[in-house]
Amino acid sequence: MRLLLDTHVLLWTLAGSARIAPAREMILSVDTQVFASIASWWEISIKAAIGKLDADVAALRLSAQDSGFLELPILGAHVEALAGLPLLHRDPFDRMLIAQAVAEPMCLLTADAQLVAYSPLVKIIA
Repeated sequence: MRLLLDTHVLLWTLAGSARIAPAREMILSVDTQVFASIASWWEISIKAAIGKLDADVAALRLSAQDSGFLELPILGAHVEALAGLPLLHRDPFDRMLIAQAVAEPMCLLTADAQLVAYSPLVKIIA
């Protein structure tokens, strides 16, 4: 399985949060390729810069790499998929993650139930 983590799920996973307990087995499975999008690192960087999040992006990226997570760049095909998405949700980072999941294709793991309306590839942590 190819699994793209929504930004909050990425942060929870790297922090070892109990919030990922329902999906821990799926995330940690040797059969799962886990991806962290450049869009998530961008979102974390912006939130850290404006004081909404206390985070060291370089340390988080290193932790993700050490955990075996793969970085997913933003490609032209992702931007084209983004252009084709209906405007059901206004968050630009969430919309890019959905577009990446659809274009690749891969599952997007999130706790945001609003995103399910976009694609059956969106999986909710229950």
